[in-house]
Amino acid sequence: MNAIINSIGIYVPEKRIDNHYFESIVDTSDEWITTRTGISQRFYAAGNEYTGDLCVKAAQNLSVRYNKDLSDVDFIIVATTSGEQVMPSMASQVQTRLNIPNAGCIDVYAACAGFVYGIILAKGLIAAGTHKKVLVIGAETLSKITDFTDRTSCILFGDGAGAVVVEACDENHIFDALTGTDGSHGKDLYLAHQNVPINGEPVIPDRNLHQNGKVVFKWAVSTLIDKIQELISKNHLKPGDIDWFIPHSANIRILESVCSGLNVPMDKCLESIRNYGNTSAASIPIAWYNGIESGKVKPGDNLLLIGFGGGLTCAGICLQNMIEKE
Repeated sequence: MNAIINSIGIYVPEKRIDNHYFESIVDTSDEWITTRTGISQRFYAAGNEYTGDLCVKAAQNLSVRYNKDLSDVDFIIVATTSGEQVMPSMASQVQTRLNIPNAGCIDVYAACAGFVYGIILAKGLIAAGTHKKVLVIGAETLSKITDFTDRTSCILFGDGAGAVVVEACDENHIFDALTGTDGSHGKDLYLAHQNVPINGEPVIPDRNLHQNGKVVFKWAVSTLIDKIQELISKNHLKPGDIDWFIPHSANIRILESVCSGLNVPMDKCLESIRNYGNTSAASIPIAWYNGIESGKVKPGDNLLLIGFGGGLTCAGICLQNMIEKE
């Protein structure tokens, strides 16, 4: 069965954090952060604001902007690594708070690749004929699981959420996907709740994000170059057929290196890193939404979405944008 995405919504908290905020807590500067990451600001959830709240507000934004009835959604997928509970799932809390009576619910723990994994799973449910309308949300409150003593990582992360509805359609607008994982790098980006080794190596079970930035950077660049080429070929396309590349916004230098390696102009790459920081599972829908709002992304444009993160894992999909600017 064919599938389409024709609505999108986002939410970011009100609290804006510029780079100068970090100068008083770690040895860094606005210039150092901007030069190495491209980030100028990010947004943090309030003390009483959590991932579930961001999910609900992003879905409500979608519903209002596109006059989209969510009451008949029959499955909800939330991609996050920063939910306030492991059980019940964030998706089940979205279900009850939005009063969606007949929906299955799961959370996807695939870090920064989670939103794309969610779209792939949603399309699979629709293709199987078991479901017709799936709400997919990528949401994070990374500020609540950040180690603010680590100068190399605390500057990176922000909070936000993005939502789309994947639904059955007469014509197909969501095309072939790919996924991949190298679990041998699990220790290079992790969040541990228990003192259990990863691949035989000890962890710090403090419920904060831990990242080996150099290893992740190198893996991300090489993996994205290979996987983007593979995904384009799998869809019987050429690089010039892609109107907009929307990779996970982890670091502007990663995106520049990938675009250079692919010989793709950087101005064909949509990012959310500069103004929102690394929002993990929310970064792709935020970049997509802002691309539409700016007038860059138009109905009929070919998009390539690809996420990469903890696992280390990646997921990519090509689709035709059918969302109009509202």
